[in-house]
Amino acid sequence: MLADIFVHIFRVEKYRPQTLDDLISHKDILIQKFISEDRLPHFLFYGPPGTGKTSTILACAKQLYKDKEFNAMVLELNASDDRGIDVVPGPVLSFGFKLVILNEADAMTWDAQNALRRVIEKYTENTLSRPCSPDAPGSVLSQDQMMPRLEYVIQQESLDITPDGIKAIVTLSSGDMRRSLNILQSTSMAYGKVTEDNVYTCTGHPLRSDIANILGWSLNKDFTSAYNQILQLKTPKGLALHDILTEVHLLIHRGKHRTGLVLQILYVRHRLASGANEKTQLSSMVAAFQAVRAIWVNDATKTSGPQTVTTI
Repeated sequence: MLADIFVHIFRVEKYRPQTLDDLISHKDILIQKFISEDRLPHFLFYGPPGTGKTSTILACAKQLYKDKEFNAMVLELNASDDRGIDVVPGPVLSFGFKLVILNEADAMTWDAQNALRRVIEKYTENTLSRPCSPDAPGSVLSQDQMMPRLEYVIQQESLDITPDGIKAIVTLSSGDMRRSLNILQSTSMAYGKVTEDNVYTCTGHPLRSDIANILGWSLNKDFTSAYNQILQLKTPKGLALHDILTEVHLLIHRGKHRTGLVLQILYVRHRLASGANEKTQLSSMVAAFQAVRAIWVNDATKTSGPQTVTTI
């Protein structure tokens, strides 16, 4: 039983690309050409999490070295390791001029980065490669790139999943392949069947029906009733106001007075990020909808008489 649990825990590692041909993105990177010509330079990989930075260089390393010599030829240092000045003259130089992978290199101290720079400059003619992969803005994986790999994992694991469940996973992962596999694994282990509702519930993300209710209450009920009903919805489910605002923000662009509403939502999100009280900011969100509703109702009354606002 315990062995079965551990088999499932590391599904992300189980389906990590083993060769450069297995990568679902980065086809325009000429690593294969460098390897075939035996002139591998230093690399700096950057981009959002889960887009294949580490997988790319590990696939490269497995192509360069055989399994029996892999551990002796490849040194990988992560953010949890010592990243001070001593790491360069210590583990890096003592390891020898092989393949050194520095994950999240931006976490290294300035002194260590400067020392590493000197090493790179000195041995730039060698085939030594030191790929660094800080989390930085870059292109995420598209849904078209993620879907085939996700479907492959589903088929290999014989998972019970619905089409809307796959769509929900791809949507929530936001171009992060690692996150999509983690969501898939967590939902399948928690519920057995992977559906849209189960995916959203497992990740603690508000359902589409929850967002519809929140919008309806905010636009059609008085402030106190709307606030209390939203609070009663989010508290038992453990929904974060930040996630609610994210979903709401995707919908309000259709409204006539969307500019003012979007601005108010952004103010609320900024205050949340600054550590403001969530209940206070929830009241600010409801108040923003109430103010816009008053404008809409006033405009509608002038043209066609009183009406109830139910959509934005």
